[in-house]
Parts: sequence; C-alpha cells; structure tokens
Amino acid sequence: MNIWIAIVATAVGCYAVKLAGLLVPAGVLERPLVRRLAALLPVALLAALTAQQTFADGHTLVLDARAAGLAAAAVALLLRAPFLLVVAAAVIVTAGARAIGG
Repeated sequence: MNIWIAIVATAVGCYAVKLAGLLVPAGVLERPLVRRLAALLPVALLAALTAQQTFADGHTLVLDARAAGLAAAAVALLLRAPFLLVVAAAVIVTAGARAIGG
C-alpha cells in the first residue's frame, strides 16, 4: 500500500510542477537571464546524468569500459559525426573494452 501512496504523491508532485510552469507570467520568461538559464539547464542536467551513469557504481567512483565509450562518443562529436554514428561508436568501443577487459 505504501508504494501506491508514493506513486500517487509523485504523480501529483509532477503535475504540480508542470502546472507551476504554466502559471509563470510571460514577462518573467522573456527576461534574458531566464531565457539563457532555460537554454542551458537541459544541457547541464544531461551532462550530469551522463557523468553519473558513466563514472558511478552505487556509491563508488569507477573508471571502466563505459568511460572508453564516452570518450569515443566525445571524439565522434568533435568530428561532427551524425548522432547514430556517435551512438554506434560508443557502443562498439564499450563492447570492445568489456570484451578485452573481461
């Protein structure tokens, strides 16, 4: 029963956050600082999520095949490769590093 309470509370919280976003006056959203923060926030959150998923294993910091895959993706991005090629490079390098490393 507690899990359903948590699910309902989370759903209500998510809806409240979305509703709060809709209630922000347009004048506030058109300020240059707010526009700049809104543009940069998703990139920062995605970078933090990627770093957490790549270099963390529970509560420990690890450096394994995932880091090699991330490095391969970064190189592909620097070379302006298409997105699917970036993902493919990361997958292939990660799989290869895991195959070599055991």
